[in-house]
Amino acid sequence: MIIIPARLASTRFPNKILANINGLPMVIATAKRVENLDDVAIAADTEEVVALAHDYGFKAILTSKEHQSGTDRINEAAQKLNLKDNEIVINVQADEPFIEERVVQSVIERSQQTDAMITSACKKIDLLHVKDPNLVKVILDAHGNAIYFSRSPIPYDREGGFEGYFGHLGIYAFRKKALETFCTLPYAAIEHIEKLEQLRAIYHGYKIAMVEVESQSFGIDTKEDLERALAFFK
Repeated sequence: MIIIPARLASTRFPNKILANINGLPMVIATAKRVENLDDVAIAADTEEVVALAHDYGFKAILTSKEHQSGTDRINEAAQKLNLKDNEIVINVQADEPFIEERVVQSVIERSQQTDAMITSACKKIDLLHVKDPNLVKVILDAHGNAIYFSRSPIPYDREGGFEGYFGHLGIYAFRKKALETFCTLPYAAIEHIEKLEQLRAIYHGYKIAMVEVESQSFGIDTKEDLERALAFFK
C-alpha cells in the first residue's frame, strides 16, 4: 500500500500540495505517478483534500492535524485501513510529483528482501550539490544499510578528491508493524539537531536498508523549487 501524507498547511509554501502541476493539484499528480505500482491512499489533514482525492478516484483518509511528521500521519492511516502487520507501507511524499515509477519500485523490491525497520533510496550526487543543506546526504555500510544521514557533507573529505557522495531520496517503506514501532520510539537528540526523523531509527539501533537509484526528481519545498521543477520537466 502506498500512502501519501498530505498536510495542507505549509510554512514555506502555503497550500503547496494543491499547486498546479501541468493541470493537476500536486498531491494528485504525485498519486498518479505511482498508481500503477500498488493501491494508493492519501492521508489528509483536511476534508478539502479528502474530497479532492475522491474527485480524482483516489482513496483518502482524514487524519489528525496534530501530527508532527508524515510518518505519524501514514501510521494513523495504516491503522484506519486495517492493514496486516506484515504489509509493506510505502511513504511517498506529496511534494514529489515528478518521482519516477522505477524509483518507488526499487524501494518496494528492496523492502521485500530485508528485515530492516525502514527501506529508503539514495542516488549519487555531484560536488556542486554536496554542500546544499536541503539535500540530505547518507553514508552506507558494506551491506547497503545507512550509517548516518546529514545535511552536512558526509563523509568529510579531508584529503580532497572524493566523489562518492550519496543524496537521500525521501521515500520510505515499512512493514506495518515496524511503522507502529518506529512511531512509538522516543525522539532522539540527533533527529532534532539535523531535523531528520529517520535518525531516530539509527539512534535506537534499527537498520535502514538503502537502494541506489537514478533519479532526476526532487522534492518541492518552495515556490522557486516549483518553478525550477516545471521548467526542468517541461
